Amino acid sequence: MAVEEDDNTWVLDLETALLENCTAASIYSISKGKTVPDFLRSEVWQICLGVQEKGNQLILFNEIFDLPEQNILREDCQQFVANLGNEDEDKVSVVSDLESILTFYCKSKSLKYEKGNGWIEILLPLIALKLPRSGTYNLFEAIRNCYIPRCYKKNDTPFHLFRLLLLYHDPELCSFLDTKRISPDMYCLSWFQSLFAATCSLPVVQAMWDLYFQQADAFFVFFLALVMVVNAREQILSMKNENKQNIVTTLSSMPCALEADDITDFCSLAQYYALKTPGSFRKDLLNVLYGDDESAETSSISQALCLPVSAGELVENAESTHSPDGIECVRFFLVDCRPAEQYNAGHLPTAFHLDCNLMLQEPAAFSTAVQGLLSAQRQALAARSAAGGEHLCFLGSGRVEEDQYTHMVVASFLQKHTHYVSMLTGGYQAVHESVAENVGDSLEEHNPHSCLVCNPDNASEDSETIRPNASSSDLFGKISAAMKLKSAEVKGKLFDYIVNPTGSNAVERHVSSADKLGKRYRNMAPVFSIDEEDGDDPSPTKLEEEEGQEIVAVSAWLKKSDVIAAFKCHEVKVNGYMYESHLLVTSSHIYVLRDIPSRKGLAHIVVRRPLSAIVKITSKKKHPDLITFKYGVAKEENLVIFDMDRFLIPNSSEATKLVSQHILKQLKGKDG
Repeated sequence: MAVEEDDNTWVLDLETALLENCTAASIYSISKGKTVPDFLRSEVWQICLGVQEKGNQLILFNEIFDLPEQNILREDCQQFVANLGNEDEDKVSVVSDLESILTFYCKSKSLKYEKGNGWIEILLPLIALKLPRSGTYNLFEAIRNCYIPRCYKKNDTPFHLFRLLLLYHDPELCSFLDTKRISPDMYCLSWFQSLFAATCSLPVVQAMWDLYFQQADAFFVFFLALVMVVNAREQILSMKNENKQNIVTTLSSMPCALEADDITDFCSLAQYYALKTPGSFRKDLLNVLYGDDESAETSSISQALCLPVSAGELVENAESTHSPDGIECVRFFLVDCRPAEQYNAGHLPTAFHLDCNLMLQEPAAFSTAVQGLLSAQRQALAARSAAGGEHLCFLGSGRVEEDQYTHMVVASFLQKHTHYVSMLTGGYQAVHESVAENVGDSLEEHNPHSCLVCNPDNASEDSETIRPNASSSDLFGKISAAMKLKSAEVKGKLFDYIVNPTGSNAVERHVSSADKLGKRYRNMAPVFSIDEEDGDDPSPTKLEEEEGQEIVAVSAWLKKSDVIAAFKCHEVKVNGYMYESHLLVTSSHIYVLRDIPSRKGLAHIVVRRPLSAIVKITSKKKHPDLITFKYGVAKEENLVIFDMDRFLIPNSSEATKLVSQHILKQLKGKDG
């Protein structure tokens, strides 16, 4: 009995606190995550959501139910209440409350009600509180404003963010889902729209919301969802031979298995993951996801290769000390990927240097450097030094031309399923700016004359000389050999779907004889020559649906009678990922067969282009074996490029020459 009394002491303390106008923080300190008693829940939620003093907003409602979608709204309310099992008299009252609240909410916020938007599900736990209609409305409005991220379509920011969080904490699972083309919107849309009310029982939702509102963390739903998915990783990974819909159904229904007794542990795990995650995204995305401005600019997180970290968070983290009580949050191990001469002109004291140029020019040396990096990380962690941290944060220069190689380095770590990988937004330039008032003390070996931020005039000169003594053919031959070894580790394209989640809207228009090609290109640069890469590249943002791609036997295709030549190559995506492939040339088309690592001898046909669609072939002077086929049409005196494919081909001049010859043959035949 004594134990029971001690266990209930906090309830008495909570009752006392509620009489003294307490805050959400004080409620949390008393309850310590326990489920709030039913008779105190309404008061606790109103205090946590800040609506205890809010008046009756429904007095502004004119009781006219004339929304364009009113019939849909009413039917949804009636159908939902019919499934509750209440008495008929209660059902009528509940339907009336639901329709009034939702109609007024739509009118006052100038919103359109849509079927399945989660609003009715949010209202169910609130109606269970048996508050006056005005109190229920105030709670509903506050929850929608504070805790429901804006997610109106499948490619909205919340789903990009969730995928990056999953990639950060469980890259293998993220890779598996990406390979299956299962994006977060397919299984967690209802979780986000209703704070799990659409998939969990009422007791579970009440227990979850008790703690959720005390936490007062708008992003907590992302970590609850993360725990839900990560905890089921073995079950999900075991479904590798299941079809896509079965996996989506399994994921979507996982919250249904939760029971009220599970919630304390469930939320504690979510808090742990939140502590183990860099927090920059919270500041960057708060207004995008929860702000009042519906037109808030869409975040660039949809284009992020991995979780972004701000310079401010990185610098603050580097200057902080280890927690004496042993509770560690995020500790970064900073990896500076700039060329050596830039690193030597200034860097953060805790930075480990990993020259990204090594990956292209000396793969063996790069591999050795990576092993050294991981060894240094282990030693720093063991010594609890200021530079030690589990969380890898990669830093580039902040200059687009160079940072594409930094992205390739980051991609190589992600392909190996390395945990806790992030990248500094803005690179070294952002760090330099954040410590501008104290550069000398904050950066080591800072040399204003050599530093590209202090002396931008050095930038153009520096960018032209990466390693002038390196032989191009040797350089790319080594890359080819190195990347072949890595290809088996590639489980899926971790990034393709977020480059442009909506897919390409460009309509592919191939060159035809009616276009009079011989005349259109007059007074223009040679179309089929090898040029330096220019700025007319479109973003190659096509979403490739591997599920629908044809699978073929490579050996059979190489023996086809119409294949003139075939080249081993690597298909290079904009994010730096490389895929071992075969470029096949026929008299009329080019084909790219991408090897399937798990099925030796088989490949996906990922590129199938008429030669007539190629209007330009380019390469970089520094890296001549990295070639780009550009597709488009000529309009007046300009080339309009609508798509492109990029390949790394050792001794690429042979392939380029062969393709160009057959394109010219086609044109001559058509002109004739």
